Amino acid sequence: MEATTTTAGVRPAHRMFCPPAGRRFVLISAILASSMGFIDGSVVALAMPAIRADLGASLVDAQWISNAYMLLLSSLVLIGGAAGDVYGVRNIFIAGIALFMATSFACALAPDSGWLITMRAAQGVGAALMVPGSLSIIAKAYPPETRGRAIGTWAAFSSLTTAAGPFLSGMVLSFGAPWMWRLIFAINVPIGLVALAMLFLRVPADRPAGRRPLDAVGAVLATASLGLLAWGLTAFGLSPDSRLASPWLWLVAALAAGGLFIAWERRAVAPMVKLELFASKAFSGANLYTLVLFFGFGAVLFFLPMTLVSAWGVVEWQASLVLLPLSLFIAGLSSAAGRLADRFGPRLPLTLGAGLVAASFAGLAVTMELMMLWTVTLPVFTVMALGMAILVSPLSTAVMLAAPDEDAGLASGINNAVARVAGLMAVAALGAVAGIVFAAGLPDGADVAFGARPAADLPADIEAMRVVASNNAFRWVAGISAAMCFAGACLAWFTQPHWTTGPQRSADRATNRLE
Repeated sequence: MEATTTTAGVRPAHRMFCPPAGRRFVLISAILASSMGFIDGSVVALAMPAIRADLGASLVDAQWISNAYMLLLSSLVLIGGAAGDVYGVRNIFIAGIALFMATSFACALAPDSGWLITMRAAQGVGAALMVPGSLSIIAKAYPPETRGRAIGTWAAFSSLTTAAGPFLSGMVLSFGAPWMWRLIFAINVPIGLVALAMLFLRVPADRPAGRRPLDAVGAVLATASLGLLAWGLTAFGLSPDSRLASPWLWLVAALAAGGLFIAWERRAVAPMVKLELFASKAFSGANLYTLVLFFGFGAVLFFLPMTLVSAWGVVEWQASLVLLPLSLFIAGLSSAAGRLADRFGPRLPLTLGAGLVAASFAGLAVTMELMMLWTVTLPVFTVMALGMAILVSPLSTAVMLAAPDEDAGLASGINNAVARVAGLMAVAALGAVAGIVFAAGLPDGADVAFGARPAADLPADIEAMRVVASNNAFRWVAGISAAMCFAGACLAWFTQPHWTTGPQRSADRATNRLE
């Protein structure tokens, strides 16, 4: 037997679940699975011009190729985490990987944009089961004395693969045929098969923590509310004759569904969201900070690669290098930033980090017309990478400090979902803004779209106008994002705690939980 029995005749839970020889397979499978999820977002943004050219997709199609995935992931990630407690973490993790892998293959075979959007939505369901499971299975498989080291290894390797993924994908896109974007999705199949083989063959099934109902009604209402919100924001970028209804009607319906969601969560036996947590000023502030900051971050990360490739003519592998400092800085500086938050509280790093991100986005807005990738855009974007590295770890600290210990997992899940909702809203809302600004900079009847390569060579004057219009559209995206991140810095300063070291520190922490 792989585990021993205690003197009381009861085996420790972590030994019952996974023997020491199987834990490395848990760790490797978690790294592989989380890497698939992390890489997916950045690589799809990089490949969007190629996808649009190959499938003839419009800007709205491009928004929903991204948003369909984020919609299902953000609305179901909390119930995905809870499902592991009900049906076993290993079982749900396996189901998530299998679904993500199968739908990735279906994305690779997409004959048109409608099919790709549908499969991206299904891929989001798989990710909602897989993403929380990658960390949960490590926490459940490793004993407390080695769990921190295992999670650190998972984070480090996930950061490295996240950094390498866009570069390798950019190389494929730069030097391959137009259909090569399909390999970005297809590569998930062998990765998923390796992870599944290890989980099936070397990792035993865990015992569910307990039977409790899943909040299916809450999941449906959350999905409806976010979907209506995203569609309403996207509709502002459509011409009036192509709209199914007024964008304001969709937004009102989204608010109504959101109100029903809140009402249901107040009375649900096992709610997705524990609303009492928001009574804390620090917890509400940390999540509002997450919403506005990741709104700006998600918008720039989605539209910048698209603009570089489609308007500046930058090849994909070079555009991917602009994203590289983000992963490297987060991997290298998050630990130090976390120690800073532990020592002085999260207010200072959250405020400083958001301020740097805001300054970077403002710099992008001002310098876009220069079109100097290596000497201007990359250094300015690197300031954003530094800001994100400073704030990512302290943001987790802020959320954990503001919630009771027994709700730490739920609080973390809520914050993760808020970050993904912010990205969903950003692509929908600022996609509409970018489309309107871009169209205003071109003569009537010009057959070009923001973020897409022209199907054929354009006359020199129209091409010049297209490039200028693309830069102006992104300037609006970056400017609005800068304002959102500056608002985040203000939120952090006025809602998050700060303390001095020494005896007063514990009292300050306790007060923060009660506020």
